[in-house]
Amino acid sequence: MPRARVGGIELYYETHGWDSDADVVVLSNGVLMSTTSWAYQVPALARRFRLLLYDARGMWRSDHPPGPYTMELHASDLAGLLDAVGVDRAHIAGISYGGEVSLQFALSYPERTRSLFVASAVSEVGPLVRATIEAWIAAAEARDPGLLHRLVVATGFSERWAAAHPDEIAQARSRYAALDFRAVAELCRCFLRLDLTGELHRIQAPTLVLAGEEDVLKPRGYAAQIAREIPGAQLLMVPAAGHALCLERPAEFNTALVGFLAQHAEKMKGGDG
Repeated sequence: MPRARVGGIELYYETHGWDSDADVVVLSNGVLMSTTSWAYQVPALARRFRLLLYDARGMWRSDHPPGPYTMELHASDLAGLLDAVGVDRAHIAGISYGGEVSLQFALSYPERTRSLFVASAVSEVGPLVRATIEAWIAAAEARDPGLLHRLVVATGFSERWAAAHPDEIAQARSRYAALDFRAVAELCRCFLRLDLTGELHRIQAPTLVLAGEEDVLKPRGYAAQIAREIPGAQLLMVPAAGHALCLERPAEFNTALVGFLAQHAEKMKGGDG
């Protein structure tokens, strides 16, 4: 398992499609995702780009140091990881928590951000989102994987997708027993401190914001807010889709991401961008 020493900890990472000098695309996980959660995206992206996946501090196969965690620290970790793999600039993409890390990275490291793709994310935390995540923290502190799983499924997926994919839902539940609940709580507390809206006007990278019209966890108004605040940002809504867009609607997600990257890439496999 490749691991890089960054900021006094070790981060797990994967590279895909590193057989050329094509642009690098980073995918940052949602809070309970792992690198395996990008299974639908890896083939589509690695055909055209070099792809870097990783587990942030506190997630799965990376180290889980004591908190507090901050978005600035996550952004610094990602910058250190790029240094470790010899990459100066990259296209920065993420979903949910990873989208918020991506926003912070674009703010902290504008010179290293070729473009920015943010899916199912927020730039601040309203009362309903806060209440949901506080319930997740309580479940994590109680070390109750069944309760945490039920809470996540209730808001993380559209009802129709969850009903149509019982096997995937059951597999996720089995993985929750292996979670480091202390680290999950720290990640969630980091999210609750998020307050980036007033800074978004500083982002100069080309930006696409993606959201599901039926996202219950982080409703689409948050995506519209992000797109309004970032100069020149594009906003794309996916109809009849919930929060976990990369899983629920991989075809639409991939089309949006690859199309956006093709517009802003310097080098792609099969030809220049």
